[in-house]
Amino acid sequence: MTVGPLDDWLRARGEQRAEAGLRRRLRTPPRACVDLASNDYLGLSRDPRVVAAAQHALGEHGTGSRASRLVTGTLGVHEVLERELCELTDQPVALAFSSGYAANTGVLTALGDADTLIVSDAHAHASLVDGARLSQSPVRIARHSDVAHVAQLLAERAEARAVVVVESVYSVWGDHAPLAELAALCRAENALLLVDEAHGIGVAGGGRGLVHELGLAGSPHVAVTMTLSKALGAQGGAVLGSEALREHLVNTARPFIFDTALAPASAAAATEAARIVRAHPELVETLHERARFVASALGTPPARAAVQSLPVASAESAVRAAEVIRSRGVVVGCFRPPSVPDGISRLRITAPADMELHVLARALDTVRDVVGDEPQGV
Repeated sequence: MTVGPLDDWLRARGEQRAEAGLRRRLRTPPRACVDLASNDYLGLSRDPRVVAAAQHALGEHGTGSRASRLVTGTLGVHEVLERELCELTDQPVALAFSSGYAANTGVLTALGDADTLIVSDAHAHASLVDGARLSQSPVRIARHSDVAHVAQLLAERAEARAVVVVESVYSVWGDHAPLAELAALCRAENALLLVDEAHGIGVAGGGRGLVHELGLAGSPHVAVTMTLSKALGAQGGAVLGSEALREHLVNTARPFIFDTALAPASAAAATEAARIVRAHPELVETLHERARFVASALGTPPARAAVQSLPVASAESAVRAAEVIRSRGVVVGCFRPPSVPDGISRLRITAPADMELHVLARALDTVRDVVGDEPQGV
């Protein structure tokens, strides 16, 4: 078999990743384990009410939507989902996408053009980065949560329009974006503040998100994206904002127009999960109690998020520690460059709200035992 230039290039890139300790692998959890790595923050993916809603939708609609939303793919479950997401977040209207990634790339490519500046926070998620790159807009990167820098970039712009892109809660540091200040700035500069609530829904504001907590829901200068696959325990994504934004996305957002609609079981599951979050804010408080327990047990400053992280000296150390912990029946996440914006490798630890404290305590003992043998970062 002849090896061509592409094969040589692929092999060389693979060797570079291996030497840097950045080679990724597909992973499945051990058959019996304590899972401290998932995004199922509230434990709703296995909640009997959420499962029953998905099963009912399967029986009524089948396994797939069978077409895009603009052909025959818009089902009653999608419309109900969008109404419930609006009830949860107090936003005027919503538009469901097949994933949070599609929602972020869809809204930015639909809003972007040569006369629209995108100002993106330095810690923005890859889906926002990709959406900005694909938008054909000029893009400027603002220092993380630096309102003055955002103001400078907006003041210097020559473009008629501008979109400021942030996350409400950042998954690596667990910090909150200065949304109130950014919203006031965007109002003054006639810009749109686009807030990704992926790690805010089900976590901040009693589960209704940081935008809602700060009284910014429904503001004409603020729009929201979200995923249904973290605290809501399902699959999919959504963009929430004004009627005019929704109409524009229906007509111009390629990841919406040309994608098969969200599977009905996922839509129904997310709908029921949204109802549960809205009706039971105490579930969210339990999540934060678990997060504080994790931070205390590991001796790290508590993050204002579901995810707590433990710095490790190097990518190699992080991978080695995660593998040893896994071998002892506990699964933790592993953040390494380039996934961490500050270049510091971390173990990512999430304790869902439905995890018993004694189970969590034993799992954290294992993490401490292993990480105690590894040199930690700053």
